[in-house]
Amino acid sequence: MSPDSIFRARLHDLTARELTTFADRHPRSAALYRNADHLFGRVPMTWMNKTPAGFPIHLDKARGNRITDVDGNEFVDFCLGDTGAMAGHSPEPVVAAVTERLRDGLATMMPTEDAAVAGAELARRFGLPAWSFALTATDANRWAIRLLRAVTGRSKILVNSYCYHGSVDESLIVVGPDGRGVSREGNVGAPVDVTMTSRVAEFNDLAGLERELAYGDVAAVLMEPALTNIGIVLPEEGYLAGVRELTRRHGTYLINDETHTFSAGPGGATAYWGLDPDVVTIGKAIGGGVPVGAYGLSAELAGALSGRGDLDLVDMGGVGGTLAGNPVSMAATRATLTEVLTEEAFAGMITTATVFADGLIEIIEGHGLPWSVSRLGARVEYRFAAPAPRNGTESARSADAALEDFLHVYLANRGVLLTPFHNMALMCPATTLADVARHHEIFDAALKELM
Repeated sequence: MSPDSIFRARLHDLTARELTTFADRHPRSAALYRNADHLFGRVPMTWMNKTPAGFPIHLDKARGNRITDVDGNEFVDFCLGDTGAMAGHSPEPVVAAVTERLRDGLATMMPTEDAAVAGAELARRFGLPAWSFALTATDANRWAIRLLRAVTGRSKILVNSYCYHGSVDESLIVVGPDGRGVSREGNVGAPVDVTMTSRVAEFNDLAGLERELAYGDVAAVLMEPALTNIGIVLPEEGYLAGVRELTRRHGTYLINDETHTFSAGPGGATAYWGLDPDVVTIGKAIGGGVPVGAYGLSAELAGALSGRGDLDLVDMGGVGGTLAGNPVSMAATRATLTEVLTEEAFAGMITTATVFADGLIEIIEGHGLPWSVSRLGARVEYRFAAPAPRNGTESARSADAALEDFLHVYLANRGVLLTPFHNMALMCPATTLADVARHHEIFDAALKELM
């Protein structure tokens, strides 16, 4: 039985009721949004308009896994800044480190000891020895792409259909109906047709990957070890090993983007699955909420680049911006990695996420729904498809915007937030089993109302 046949008769009316309730509960947020005439889209960044309720909740304060909005409503937060606050909101060690740093210089364009400690910790966790810092994972990905084009002399980058690598131009390509790459729908202001810069293969499709690599023009495969931002799509047995073997056979470098898959454990999916990439890129969570991105290079790659006298890696090649590696970001990153997102913290987060996933499965099966649940370490997602999608295109097709929006606003009206882009719930060190039970109680009640 499909969700359509179960829900459609009630979904419209229940959504209308929930939207009215949301408006009643958030008058100040609505007013702030309405009066923000000098913000493009009425928000500081246009993706903040991704909300099922017509206007976004406006923040007052956030601590741990709790958010209080400007109308005084408190929420259990499973969104956690879409991974940016995986350490929890304003973790005390980060606040202390940043507060101390604020007194002693913010933008000096000089290295600090904190940067060296953070780099060493990333090297220990991910197994790559040479690290550099940016302000976002998007920046880190862009610089990694440029480095690998330079060292290979090849022009193209290969990504997976419906991957997530920030706003990197090369990543906005999907597999079209005829199996060939096409620009992703909604791509804004592409400098050139994306097929000129990129190749694409479906996740979990080694044959498709080999076909694209055989052209001999791919400098690097840029991939998440598991797809995340189209819903969690986990690798099938042997797939990631196959990717590594194919990239080596075709002289192509491999970049693991761990920005979201960091949820897999202290060393992300790279350590959890024993992967051996040439580059790791990461951002968001490692700064505890302070902007930072990073990329790590293998010893072989770092040596190849360092020996290139024709590459300006200091002046115009110092991509990342003047504020990259700034003292505040480095203090935050050191504190996050050494004091907050520790191995012990991950163990607790993953245990909590396992309880979350198991409870969801029980509820979904209890209602006889053809849905599935996927988990990647501390990250859990429920999907409107069973079995779970095996690639990005299947995952995109399984989306149900009306149903998703209803569940999000229903949960928000009862004090629980999920990531607005999909049905993702993330655990932080402050998330408790009582918080999980609260989500499940509300989720179950929403399904009962729909049925």
